Amino acid sequence: MPYSVVPPLNLRFPASNIGAKMTRMTIPRFLLDPKNHTRPYPDERSREVMRATIAFFEAKGKVRLRADDLARTWYDDFLAFVKKDRVFATLLTPSSEANGDADADCRWDTWRNCELNEILGFYGLCYWYTWQVSILGLGPIWMSPNAALRDKAKKALADGGIFGFGLSEKHHGADIYSTDMTLTPRPEGGYFANGDKYYIGNGNKAAILSTFGKIAGSDEYVFFAVDTQHPNYHLVKNVVASQSYVSEYRLTEYPIEECDILSRGKDAWNAALNTVNIGKYNLGWASIGMCTHSFYEAINHAANRRLYNMYVTDFPHVQRMFTDAYARLVAMKLFALRSADYLRAASPEDRRYLLYNPVMKMKVTTQGEEVIDLLWDVIAAKGFEKDTYFDMAARDIRALPKLEGTVHVNIALIVKFMPSYFFSPAEYPAVPRMDAAKNDDFLFQQGAASGLGKIRFHDYAPAFDAYPLPNVALFQEQIAVLKELLMTATPDEAQRKDLDFLMTLGEMFTLVVYAQLVAENAKIYAMEDQLVDQIFDCFVRDFAKFAQELHAKPSSTAAQMACCIRLIRKPIFDEQSYQRVWKDHVLALKGAYEMNP
Repeated sequence: MPYSVVPPLNLRFPASNIGAKMTRMTIPRFLLDPKNHTRPYPDERSREVMRATIAFFEAKGKVRLRADDLARTWYDDFLAFVKKDRVFATLLTPSSEANGDADADCRWDTWRNCELNEILGFYGLCYWYTWQVSILGLGPIWMSPNAALRDKAKKALADGGIFGFGLSEKHHGADIYSTDMTLTPRPEGGYFANGDKYYIGNGNKAAILSTFGKIAGSDEYVFFAVDTQHPNYHLVKNVVASQSYVSEYRLTEYPIEECDILSRGKDAWNAALNTVNIGKYNLGWASIGMCTHSFYEAINHAANRRLYNMYVTDFPHVQRMFTDAYARLVAMKLFALRSADYLRAASPEDRRYLLYNPVMKMKVTTQGEEVIDLLWDVIAAKGFEKDTYFDMAARDIRALPKLEGTVHVNIALIVKFMPSYFFSPAEYPAVPRMDAAKNDDFLFQQGAASGLGKIRFHDYAPAFDAYPLPNVALFQEQIAVLKELLMTATPDEAQRKDLDFLMTLGEMFTLVVYAQLVAENAKIYAMEDQLVDQIFDCFVRDFAKFAQELHAKPSSTAAQMACCIRLIRKPIFDEQSYQRVWKDHVLALKGAYEMNP
């Protein structure tokens, strides 16, 4: 059967009156709705690009979208649209590289790039992927002092070109210390490049493939530009079964001149890490887009299907799963938008984005998996059907936590910030919503990829204090116990080296950072108190889950276990508030969107 349900039980529970004290508000729809796309823009060109992209996919329709997916068809039609409408050229050409009035609308604007990320994810991960890999490939170019290569990239963008980022290798993964790609000096000048790269997107068609390696016989790193159509460039294979081309490629005596060098030494090293800082942020947006489309498809199906003389959405457990999925999805988008504010506000004196970006990559993408799982538990067998978007999303959502560094790699980075975040807050000017039409210059001027221990963060407490809500208060109590654990039951040296132990502790810390930015942005976007409290209902349960895991670790001490027991709290439930969220936010999306056939 398409649903795992049982005949209804006639059980009734009393409701409290907490929700009755909350004021009803009318707020604009927060999730992307392509057929009611009313997001404000500071300029007409930005609106034009987003609406044209939506129109391309709606004209293509779901039948062709799925047919191309199942046939693993390379997306020439999408790239032809990108070229015709100058989509990538407009969004990925920094204003510093623009040519006067002809490129007046060109800028690298994270705010509007976020939306294209979301729209492309909404229609299919493969379309997002070619955009994302182009962002990575352009990073070392826009950071390079090589003006000729920057000009070449600008012209390639104008001609509809895509780009690639040759960093990882088959036997070393993303361990860039151990790269086997080398440039060997030639007697007559220049170099020969030799080596393999693996899992490199757009390797079949990239106009410029930014490739990382070393000068042979030295420890000097180098980034250089590769032409994928050169006879000494060998495209070995597509390593995945997908519309996307995720390549293995080999360079054999590939000639490199000085004019092909993007950066060397520390500059090349910093370019690699700083490009990842920019690129990893985008993965969360792909999850948000996929989950949003899947949510519409799931609620439309469930709300129109009757079992046991009831609509499926009348079952209490179905309402709970949909409400959880919705609350988590809204939180994902709130965090994503707020972390973009800090990314755009960044400077040499304010590098808080170096915590928020890996949280975006790791937490939002894993929450995306949870949203899909909740929806799938409702629609069950329907989620496997080949004519649904959901079937595609359920497959592809799993990739995002595992790309641009695994969850474990990102948590290992995140925990480095835990002491300064909890115990050394600093004063910063308030960061508003950063939606101005401006170029994000700092992204390509990040400087040395070091000094993480010196970064300070603003006090998290005011974000939570702004919400005198039951589950926000519970969450604050859980934070206090976690801080107590860190101060009075501090992990010993062996535990600090135990990645299994640190992963769970890191999940708890990540949840605090995530919740802080969600709360900050809920105020900015005037989210209803009922919805905010429902989001924190999820967070309280998540904290308890991680506490149970930490309690069960082989190395956890008696003092740590005692703190873990105190972290296991039950959210405060209010029937009236819950029903308000269910009816006015969740069920209200029934029929709101369906992709053109």
